[in-house]
Amino acid sequence: MRFVAGAVPVLLAASWALPAPKPSPADAGPPLTGSGKLIYNIEWRLIHAGTAIVEATASEGHVKLESAGLVSALFKVEDTYSVRYDEPFCATSSTLDSREGKRHRETNITFDRARNRATFVERDVLKNMVLRSSQVDIPHCVHDVVGAIFNLRGMHLEPGQFAELPVSDGRRAAQVKIEAQEREPVQTPAGSFNTIRYEANLLNGVVYTRKGRVFVWLSDDARKIPVQIRLRMQFPISTVTLQLQKEDRP
Repeated sequence: MRFVAGAVPVLLAASWALPAPKPSPADAGPPLTGSGKLIYNIEWRLIHAGTAIVEATASEGHVKLESAGLVSALFKVEDTYSVRYDEPFCATSSTLDSREGKRHRETNITFDRARNRATFVERDVLKNMVLRSSQVDIPHCVHDVVGAIFNLRGMHLEPGQFAELPVSDGRRAAQVKIEAQEREPVQTPAGSFNTIRYEANLLNGVVYTRKGRVFVWLSDDARKIPVQIRLRMQFPISTVTLQLQKEDRP
């Protein structure tokens, strides 16, 4: 029962508590400011499966995923992710500490902006050995999934519009299409929101090899809070949904 583990790379996209970048003069609306903590419920096949906690500052983001209930009894997951940036959300390094079942792995990625290269190293912490390592060419400014969504929040895309952003997971790099699809009301444990639904083309071998689709609902206001995230993936993962449970503001 490893649905959370399999979905981790995309669930990290929930790390959007950080303020979005200031709009360019051609964009409308005020810049988003402030930082804080967002707490999400994770649901899998109508079962409460865990919690995602997001904290951020202007130069880094942190995400903690923890399984719960029946899912945790079958396959306990405790993952923590940290990422650091140069402006404007250009990734410089990231670390994923992953405790899943009996496994404990650590993945470190260095984004060398001087050499335009990303270096990926995954270690088995218990065996103290390197499992995988690789390098890939990247643009001078590339985003991890989290940084890409920081940028999305500042783009003011209307339904029918789309943008492409350079994204890398340390092993692949691609221009990822993000499409604004339509306005929808969304009910979450944190309340009711008017939103715009977006689809991010991250899966199907673009950046991540898993087959599926990623949808994001941002509040349709100046703050653009990510209130819901949904992964529609193939069996055995199927659909995983994150809904905003609570927002702690400083």
